[in-house]
Amino acid sequence: MTQAIDVQNLKVVVFQLADKEYVIPVSQVQGIEKLIHITRVPKTPSFVKGVINLRGVVTPIIDLKNRFGLGESELDDSTRIIIISLEDMNVGVIVDSANDVLDIPSNSIEPQPEVVGSLEQDFIAGVAKLDRRLLILLHLNHVLNPIKSGV
Repeated sequence: MTQAIDVQNLKVVVFQLADKEYVIPVSQVQGIEKLIHITRVPKTPSFVKGVINLRGVVTPIIDLKNRFGLGESELDDSTRIIIISLEDMNVGVIVDSANDVLDIPSNSIEPQPEVVGSLEQDFIAGVAKLDRRLLILLHLNHVLNPIKSGV
């Protein structure tokens, strides 16, 4: 079942990954946390960093930079874990920083550009041009697909 989205604006959380800005709808974000201890889980893909105990809920954590094939995230004071709610599960994604919350006019969102051979292509739902910023809207179902069957 899809959620109703405001036809005028899409409220999104903006975060940084490498040198790009990505956005995910606020409706799918449960929280933004500082980095806490992550317990490794054996025999998981390299981008699955492990699990955390977040207020009594065991939550899988993935390194989004690693997931996109951009190398390992360098963890520092600005690193954040964005807790995303997707269908019936919560997943945390490690990002370089979480910048702000914006309203993106729906008419400024364009379909993803055709990029031949790009790993990220399946993960991009669209792009939005806002002032001088280019914001990449993620398709979370595709990004999180391999771990939805369980960690």
